[in-house]
Amino acid sequence: MMKKILIIQDIDNKGKELLSNHPDYEFEVINDVNDPELKKKIVDCDGASLRTSKLPGEIINLGKKLKIISRHGVGYDNIDLETCKKKDITIAITATANAVAVAEHVMFMLLNISKRKNMYDDCVKNGNFNDRNKLPKTQEIWGKNILIAGFGRIGQSLIKRCLGFEMNVFVFDPFVSSEKIESLGGKKIENFKDAVSSMDALSLHVPLNNETKNMINLDLLKTMKKNCIIINAARGGIINEYDLDKALNDNLIFGAGLDVFEAEPPNNDNPLLKNDKVFLSPHTAAFTEECMIRMAKETTQNIVDFFDNKLDKSKIVKL
Repeated sequence: MMKKILIIQDIDNKGKELLSNHPDYEFEVINDVNDPELKKKIVDCDGASLRTSKLPGEIINLGKKLKIISRHGVGYDNIDLETCKKKDITIAITATANAVAVAEHVMFMLLNISKRKNMYDDCVKNGNFNDRNKLPKTQEIWGKNILIAGFGRIGQSLIKRCLGFEMNVFVFDPFVSSEKIESLGGKKIENFKDAVSSMDALSLHVPLNNETKNMINLDLLKTMKKNCIIINAARGGIINEYDLDKALNDNLIFGAGLDVFEAEPPNNDNPLLKNDKVFLSPHTAAFTEECMIRMAKETTQNIVDFFDNKLDKSKIVKL
């Protein structure tokens, strides 16, 4: 029987080709979750893909035949999980597609902040080359301590790049063994709060939940080294943004890089938008050409694999 798939927010053509070339699938694309057509189309679809827009229970409940929601990414806090659990809807993620892109983005941010890219670039472009000796000094990442919080595929991709720069890598993840971490060149940390005070850099790769909400707050920031750089390419809300702004203004830490925000897009009154010590990107850590193709293909392949009863269990969200 033909399966109907609803692609909520368009994906790369390579992903759609996988469905169009399959005799048992047909699909439609809805780009706007506020489009009234979404409520009509989801009623008789068997599966759906979803990028970053929120999918509330009100919409999910309309899907009388809906069996799977395949995320174009690894996060799933934009889906009403309780409704999916009640309706026995499987949520799948693109577990293998974006690790390299996000890890590279973390290094991109870390290097840009440590080398004061914006300030030095502006100096030359604004005709102030001769003021170079007046500029504040940059810092090296060689030999520095970095703590990777969360050691899934992205964290494990990041550690390779950190070791390439000869950094000392520490890992906090209660669910990963010391043996696994040490085999990849890191050292396991048992107490996150105690470890932070000796780190020169911190990269966050944890999900947003009740335990991680505002885990980076002013009290913790006060314990950090003044040369510390914080990178968040995981989820907004893990860092208290107002506390971070104060910490940067009070020179408690060196700088920060954010790819994610508590509100997306961030509110116009968010003080970080005007803070020169923070490097920002619009939730695009995975937006490489290569990664977008991989994610699109894995998103639709997960749907096909689900209906073929061969979806890798590591790609299924536990509800």
